[in-house]
Amino acid sequence: MKKELTVQQNSFLDYLVQTGGDPKQAAELAGYAPNSYYSVVKALKSEIIELAESILAQSAPKAAMRLVQAMESDTPIPQANIKLQAAQTILDRTGLGKKDRLEVSNTVQGGLFILPAKQMIDA
Repeated sequence: MKKELTVQQNSFLDYLVQTGGDPKQAAELAGYAPNSYYSVVKALKSEIIELAESILAQSAPKAAMRLVQAMESDTPIPQANIKLQAAQTILDRTGLGKKDRLEVSNTVQGGLFILPAKQMIDA
């Protein structure tokens, strides 16, 4: 169930994108009191996370294309390692990167087995 946001909260989220992710500046532009951005961020935490996921999802096709271009390029690419790492990180965070799988299976056969008490033998 999605909560209803006020006009001011929606403005904050819009300004958050426009300011490049600066919550302090976004809160001021949305009309919040100075230094109240922390409480705004706390109140809108899930919406901010959803917004960040959306931004990463929008960047995923570009990241995928950069990986392919780097792979097929015969010319050196400036800062290639940094760009490739950024592209891979975006793809990983959107669920398109490599996936680690852990399979756990447990089968129970029978119940608890109790051994008899140990007997001491004098030698």
